[in-house]
Amino acid sequence: MPNQAPSAAPEETTPAEPARPAIRLSGLRKHFGDVHAVDGVDLDIPPGEFFSMLGPSGSGKTTVLRMIAGFELPTEGTIELDGRDVSRLAPFERDVNTVFQDYALFPHMSVQQNVEYGLRVKRVPKQQCRERALEALKTVRLEDYGSRKPAQLSGGQRQRVALARALVNRPKVLLLDEPLGALDLKLRQAMQLELKQIQRDVGITFVFVTHDQDEALTMSDRIAVFNDGKIEQVGTPEEVYERPASAFVAGFVGTSNLLGGRGAESVIGRPGLFSIRPEKIRIDGELSEPAAAGDTSATGTVTDVVYVGATVRYAVALDAGGQLSVVRQNVDDAAFADGRVRLSWRNEHSFQVSDVRGFAPGPGAPPPGTPEKRK
Repeated sequence: MPNQAPSAAPEETTPAEPARPAIRLSGLRKHFGDVHAVDGVDLDIPPGEFFSMLGPSGSGKTTVLRMIAGFELPTEGTIELDGRDVSRLAPFERDVNTVFQDYALFPHMSVQQNVEYGLRVKRVPKQQCRERALEALKTVRLEDYGSRKPAQLSGGQRQRVALARALVNRPKVLLLDEPLGALDLKLRQAMQLELKQIQRDVGITFVFVTHDQDEALTMSDRIAVFNDGKIEQVGTPEEVYERPASAFVAGFVGTSNLLGGRGAESVIGRPGLFSIRPEKIRIDGELSEPAAAGDTSATGTVTDVVYVGATVRYAVALDAGGQLSVVRQNVDDAAFADGRVRLSWRNEHSFQVSDVRGFAPGPGAPPPGTPEKRK
């Protein structure tokens, strides 16, 4: 029998270590006298992520951004950028750049000069300034606008110049403080897609602060929802919208119904507070139809109808107690004004949430316990 070489022992593989976060916030607090603007934030943001901080005015999101940038120092806690503690460093000692809502472009300078300005302050050689400015303008698709003055540009173009001015420094993290807030609706929607594409192209970490839910849902890889200086939930847009962690998140991110008390026990079959998105609910004028397998259903009376163009919104007072808002696509002439209706939705679309602390109601979705207005 021929000799056989001994089989090699299987190589041991060690699991790859997780990438070091681009940003790590640990126990972060910021107090202004008796006001706790940020009250214990722990957060990791990985490299290359488009991360949004979403919340109403006064929720602490902008203060967190300013602490990451170095414009505010934390009262407690630490800020790490790529593993380096920068909590007490000046803004120019941190590898970040910030784009504000006010673009602050120099009106007497050309677009190219505005983009080059930061490099010139750092005494980068003139030829290198020009090359890097042109590269940044190409990234934002404005390479043919270098000789123009800011006054000769549209709002969206000025926003992209401000973005190029930040990107030309090649930071590891780009901070954006509501940069689209001054734009009109159509331009803002177009710039949302532009920003996301630019982030994919450059591959650096974007941290975007906004109070606009549509902006956050459209652009983000993940979202942190802020309320009263704390983070209520962190997750992908789908997770935050479809599975809100609290009544506040359900009410603030999009429009949501909250059903609790006797209404929840009667309709859903167990006590608690439940979120049901209006677009998940079907409305039918036929009351005798039994609920399909896997569905929850309830009867009620339409108390209000709002025509919104592409959709029609119905407010329905439930016989079991409570009120639900229903959104229906405007695809036919069916109407249920002042009529008796049956509502139904899939069981999994009744999502249980925590208590009503800080609840921000959407249209047709009053907090539990609010008396319904009936005609």
